Amino acid sequence: MTVSTTGPLPGPPYDVVVIGAGVVGSAIARELARRPLRTALLDASDDVGNGTSKANTAILHTGFDAVPGSLEARLVQEGRHLLAAYAAETGIPVEPLGALLVAWDREQLHALPTLAAKAERNGYHEARLLDAAGVYRAEPRLGPGALGALHVPGESIICPWTTTLAYATEAVRAGVDLHLNCRVRAAGTDGPHHELTTSRGAVRTRHLINAAGLYADEIDRLLGHTDFTVTPRRGQLIVFDKFARGLVRHILLPVPTALGKGVLVSPTVYGNVMLGPTAEDLHDKRATGSTAEGLAFLREHGARILPELLDEEVTTVYAGLRSATEQDDYRIRAHPGERYITVGGIRSTGLTASMAIAAHVMELLAETGCDPGPPLRDPAPPRMPNLGEAFPRPWQRAELIAADPEYGTLVCHCERVSRGEIRDALSSTIPPGSPDGLRRRTRARAGRCQGFYCGAEVGALLAGGAAGIPPGRRPEETVGGL
Repeated sequence: MTVSTTGPLPGPPYDVVVIGAGVVGSAIARELARRPLRTALLDASDDVGNGTSKANTAILHTGFDAVPGSLEARLVQEGRHLLAAYAAETGIPVEPLGALLVAWDREQLHALPTLAAKAERNGYHEARLLDAAGVYRAEPRLGPGALGALHVPGESIICPWTTTLAYATEAVRAGVDLHLNCRVRAAGTDGPHHELTTSRGAVRTRHLINAAGLYADEIDRLLGHTDFTVTPRRGQLIVFDKFARGLVRHILLPVPTALGKGVLVSPTVYGNVMLGPTAEDLHDKRATGSTAEGLAFLREHGARILPELLDEEVTTVYAGLRSATEQDDYRIRAHPGERYITVGGIRSTGLTASMAIAAHVMELLAETGCDPGPPLRDPAPPRMPNLGEAFPRPWQRAELIAADPEYGTLVCHCERVSRGEIRDALSSTIPPGSPDGLRRRTRARAGRCQGFYCGAEVGALLAGGAAGIPPGRRPEETVGGL
């Protein structure tokens, strides 16, 4: 297995190269790893899941409100079952809270039966209409004026960081080469091969899969296609302190509009409460900053949905960019004569649909002359360390601490992250290359103080690597290290 962040790329051509190590690209690489193919996964960043995948609303969707008959609707329906089973197998934290689509005026109230009928057409049969009294029984802290709701009990929250990392870890362990800091700058053909010019040199491959997220349209143009344009749609979010968690029981959704699902209030698996996102169509694909106007907009909506939430402390704010296109569906297409597949227009539901998208891409790959066939091997899935508050964390497990005291030595007190967990992350298959990468693997520096107290020690541990922390039992014998 190879994970490289610097230096030239291997000379021999690959069978398949996947561009983009987000949740979808990593899921595709995982699926390719089950076949006898020489595969590489490239990403311009220094880590997997470092773009859109790290900054979404972290909901495992049912697909109840997708466009019936669309590719997105089918893949979300298939993907949610696949990902739920994979999460249980690997330890990715999932909490099945259910969702309420709350109607605040007569127009929204009249739209609820239509949404319930859409859910039926999408194969989801558990949605139920609630009157105002039922809404307040379900959510006593909801703001005044709610007229009704659609209850969707199958909606869940999930850890998006661990999901992407699990896919990529399994792929690398099964033989996929992961090349980071590897931005694709040009593409051409060299006989039977695509030749990619990257920031780390040239790489050749017989078949190419473009899962570059926000940059999928730009990669498409390098191959001579102008099928779609990605408009970065910024979503700003506010994350409230863990003391707010008792205010809300469900994912609280608005009645959706053409721009998206609107402003929601949702718990996270990490124990916080999230308010957002905005939906701002931009031109700059790097504009992930928050704005005073955006945050004021969110607070205005939050005051109506859950008034007490605004009295709680804010832990952090962040913004992510979604890959909006001209069409209200995924843009997944094979170009058979070119041995090329585009996987574009993957919006917030891509997390849920990721495994189904990967399976669909395997079918399309056969159209390009590379029939992967059924899986010839079934690599053992990794057991991921738990980042969720609904399940025991290492600091709560006396048997782990007895076997290795480093699991009882806290570094980040806000998030209860131990030296043992940091050591496991640093010695993992895909180790972090930055403090943010370590945060996504352990939650260190993600709490109330945002690293004010632990930042120096976390930085020193990151610089020293796993060798700087005394070993205990092997990680896979304790918390299931990566």
